[in-house]
Amino acid sequence: QVQLVESGGGLVQPGGSLRLSCAASGIRFSIYAMGWYRQAPGKQRELVAAISSGGSTNYADSVKGRFTISRDNAKNTVYLQMNSLKPEDTAVYYCNAEYRPASRVHWGQGAQVTVSS
Repeated sequence: QVQLVESGGGLVQPGGSLRLSCAASGIRFSIYAMGWYRQAPGKQRELVAAISSGGSTNYADSVKGRFTISRDNAKNTVYLQMNSLKPEDTAVYYCNAEYRPASRVHWGQGAQVTVSS
């Protein structure tokens, strides 16, 4: 059974920081590309950041320079360090695992991030 469990969400003031974690089980973590997506109320889900199995990263323009994605294959965990948070970063953040050769995609349950004073 595949599980992606996010943690680390919460309420933070503008300019603050949070670190999201996503612990994976039931998959061969090291071969999966991992990503973080977010969905704000009334908006479509969008890609925030992704990291390939080889460690290459890409980011949405809106978070470049503020967010950092990383992975620890020994712990089967992917992280999203979020700095200089803005109210527009408020959303539910979802962890994603994708293995394209076999068309396998898995999602976590989501973690709420609220940026407000």
